Amino acid sequence: MQLNTRVMGHRGAAILAPENTLASIKAAAAAGAKWVEIDVCLIAEGGLVIFHDDTLERCTNGQGITRQALPEALAQLDAGSWFAPEFSNEKVPTLLEALACIQALGLGLNLEIKHADADVENIVPAVLAALDEHWQDNDMLMISSFNHQALVLCKEIDSSRHLAQLYEGIPEHWLADLQAINAYSLNCDHSVLTQEQALAVKAEGYKLLCYTANQADLVTGHWQWGMDAVITDDPGQFSDYF
Repeated sequence: MQLNTRVMGHRGAAILAPENTLASIKAAAAAGAKWVEIDVCLIAEGGLVIFHDDTLERCTNGQGITRQALPEALAQLDAGSWFAPEFSNEKVPTLLEALACIQALGLGLNLEIKHADADVENIVPAVLAALDEHWQDNDMLMISSFNHQALVLCKEIDSSRHLAQLYEGIPEHWLADLQAINAYSLNCDHSVLTQEQALAVKAEGYKLLCYTANQADLVTGHWQWGMDAVITDDPGQFSDYF
């Protein structure tokens, strides 16, 4: 895969619209982003939705544990008013709704798998099955996760997928992790990345993506270190890199 962007919208465009909603995905595209990063998680009855938190309170008018939410009940929640009144009709999208929206806009997708360890064998096969059926261009798709075992299972099920190991700070065993999944990229927190780490990642031949920088001057040095793309809540801040 040739990464054809230097800017990815984080959770759509989380500064411009309520995160992980179709409105946020559309806002990222309107701001000029060519790729978006969103979070997929598992709910009750095997449902797959685009949502970040373990609980519903922060980003909806619902309450409770996200994993236990019933699809019918979650579909009725308001996922936009917390951000601004004009988004009061926004819902928590299903994975399939998000895939359809992203492809209709011609965007690439960085899909982050969110889950507890016990759910790896439940969520990963379901996500890959959905992608097999509903996502068309594998070169416009990256699957990322902080959970290394989720990525190992992704590789075992479908070795053709482009996998990205997520870290906050890069651990000493990063190279073994990336080799174990035949990784495409290492994605890490821009604020704790060092030049030495960046150069080491690039020397091993991996792409390097950094989150979540919302001002261009925060990652000026990172481009010089070899950063391939920035993941940002505000894609418009990086219009010089489109």
